[in-house]
Amino acid sequence: MWDSLTGDTASLITTLLTIALVLNVSLGIIPMFRERREPNSLWAWILVMFFVPVLGFLLWVFVGRRLTKAKIFAKLEGAGIDYEGLVSEQNQALATGTLVLSNEVARRNAHVVELLLTDDGAAITEDNAVEVFHDGDAKFERLIADIFAATKHVHIYYYIFRADRLGSRILAALTDRAKAGVEVLIFWDDLGGRDVHKQDIAPLLAAGGKVAVFFKNKVPLVNFRVNNRTHRKLVVIDGTIGYIGGFNVGDEYLGKNPKFGYWRDTHFRVRGSAVGAIQRRLLMDWNAAAAPEDRVTWRDDYFVLPAEPPGRIALQIASSGPDSEWERIKFGYLKMIDTARRSVWIQTPYFMPDFTVLDALKMAARSGLDVRLMIPDKPDHLLVYPATLSYADELAQAGARVFIYRNGFVHAKTVLIDHEMGSVGTANMDYRSFRLNFEVCAFFYDAELGARLRDIYLDDLTLCTPFDRDAAFGNRRVWAVKEGISRLVSPLL
Repeated sequence: MWDSLTGDTASLITTLLTIALVLNVSLGIIPMFRERREPNSLWAWILVMFFVPVLGFLLWVFVGRRLTKAKIFAKLEGAGIDYEGLVSEQNQALATGTLVLSNEVARRNAHVVELLLTDDGAAITEDNAVEVFHDGDAKFERLIADIFAATKHVHIYYYIFRADRLGSRILAALTDRAKAGVEVLIFWDDLGGRDVHKQDIAPLLAAGGKVAVFFKNKVPLVNFRVNNRTHRKLVVIDGTIGYIGGFNVGDEYLGKNPKFGYWRDTHFRVRGSAVGAIQRRLLMDWNAAAAPEDRVTWRDDYFVLPAEPPGRIALQIASSGPDSEWERIKFGYLKMIDTARRSVWIQTPYFMPDFTVLDALKMAARSGLDVRLMIPDKPDHLLVYPATLSYADELAQAGARVFIYRNGFVHAKTVLIDHEMGSVGTANMDYRSFRLNFEVCAFFYDAELGARLRDIYLDDLTLCTPFDRDAAFGNRRVWAVKEGISRLVSPLL
């Protein structure tokens, strides 16, 4: 080939390739070193850029590049929502050894409480009542009823919001409340709400409701930033009711999509002082997404302390994302696993943990703890599922019990420790949730709530089959290729 080229042409091609290599190094690889990436992620991206010079660089720009913490802090932390008093008080009590926990489970796991308090400023509240939803129809019927009962404000925040039958019902309920003078704020992620059109929200806007989009792209119809999405799903009504969990808004979450069938997820409906923490997170993100004239400031009716305790469940609302100095939710998971004395039960749709979490789970299983993992029987992302099966197999080889859910698609993000402590929220067991997306979880300390989640897990087990590596992997040669590719790219996802 080179023999057929003139000297000038060959020289030009060589020069262009050299320029491409220099651009890769100066614009891509050097910034990646400055991001302090994990070695496996760093090497994966270096290989992509080396073997696919120009395309690899563009892929990093649109998929792999991380926002600077300072930039994201300016978006999310400078919102002016003042709910720091309780956090400051508890941190001071922690420093002086005077932090008193009335909840027995929280006292027994005080180091977990301390970690989330110091890492994330996640104040612990001990007066909460929690209703657990694991069925989409039940969850959304209750949510819509709560919306219609609102008298002061309704704040809604989802990763995915579709203007289908379910989404239209919610928008109609919000429009009704807005017409009644109730403050309505609703926002979603730009990628997750890409199917919502102006005509879908026009009645709500005309009634006085406000709509915003998180990380909206400047180019219409296209968003090149696949990472750094908000994966959070939060609702607060009248400052007294909060929702947090895994359900998004769309008909598929009611089991209407034949591809997935029944949608198995977990969501909390919270009453008590923890609603204030949910509200704080939601409004900070609203102020990051909303137009300057729509941003909110402190109002007493946003943060309502209950006159009488609705319950006795201790909760901490912890959030993490690329703005976090520490991987807060992952650290919470690790600390709970380390604290476990009897059991670690997990439900997750995506199981691609980093080595710290995977090793912690292996150590727990090898130490004789009852470690269980429940994952779906079908992929919703082709590259992700082979990696999930591969890591699940590795965990099973360490002595954990792995189960495949056969009744649709399990999307729950549940960690249950010793049937008395755990987490329900938006964070999966994967790189994306630990490092790339904005997540939020409710960490709980309560034996009764733990028993309720244990019973739900046991019910789910009747719809599972034990993991069988021969059945899961099929043709070993084909599987080896799928597994190798999926594990190689998992740090990039």
